[in-house]
Amino acid sequence: MSEFYEMETFCMGTVISQRVFGEKAEIAATKVEEEMKRLEALMSFFLESSEISKLNRAAGKQEVELGCESLYVLNRAKYFSEICGGTFDITVGPIAKLWGIFTNHAKVPSKEEIDKALSFTGYKDIIIDNGLGTAKLERTGESVDLGAIAKGYAADRAIEIYKQQGIESAFINLGGNVLVLGNKPDGTPWKVGIQNPLLERGQCLGAVKAVDKTIVTSGDYVRYFEKDNVKYHHILDPRTGYPANSGLMSATIVSEKSIGADALSTAIFILGLEDGMKLINSLKDMEAIFITKDKEIYVTEGLRKDFILFEGTDFSAL
Repeated sequence: MSEFYEMETFCMGTVISQRVFGEKAEIAATKVEEEMKRLEALMSFFLESSEISKLNRAAGKQEVELGCESLYVLNRAKYFSEICGGTFDITVGPIAKLWGIFTNHAKVPSKEEIDKALSFTGYKDIIIDNGLGTAKLERTGESVDLGAIAKGYAADRAIEIYKQQGIESAFINLGGNVLVLGNKPDGTPWKVGIQNPLLERGQCLGAVKAVDKTIVTSGDYVRYFEKDNVKYHHILDPRTGYPANSGLMSATIVSEKSIGADALSTAIFILGLEDGMKLINSLKDMEAIFITKDKEIYVTEGLRKDFILFEGTDFSAL
């Protein structure tokens, strides 16, 4: 059995699990844990001292000087917002706060409340000056939350640290953002499970064979509440202010870089099968799995050879 080291850390609002193989496995895992905490301190929406909180406090007033990492993530967030027509948007905080799905006070807001909150959103209001190293939010009341993209950046950094430590085989899971380095120690690809959206967490309907890949899923089963027999999930459509109603139960991105996979899994879930498939097919190094409410699974061309549908599932792969 190959030598490995396992570590679990609560950071960035989620459990981060690592399984690292090799002589320097413990050193590498510890350095990754330190890096996750550093990035949380830098980019957390919830920490008053973070660069992102400083940016939010200055909304509508002035530019804020940011470090190169925060600027990089903001730039990537704007890029992904552009290419997916605003279905990914890091300014949706006021809408999310209104619904309260991640709190004990979830509610269905009125149309008036939603319209008012929507007026304080819009990724185009993030003004970045890369030359000066500054960013600004155009209007008072606006804010950015990097929760839907920062974990992707953190996962990519983890892989860099593993490589710096000479690690050739590792697995990291940042609350659903999975990234694998190399093969498993026995030389075979990793098999990363795809959640069955209708069953308890950990019950999978299939798996993806992966080497040096990230697998990120967005689904309506992660966090939701029900009112009058209607299910309201946490993936909000920035265009409407309501939970996305695209006919999908989940959308998974398989790619080499986690930062893009993090953003695009949200975007294609909101876009739905047809538009989501079109977007992914237009991008390099992006594959996807779409699971519809009709229990149908659609896999992009480049991923079909690496997707395994488990026997006994009542989903059909098309």
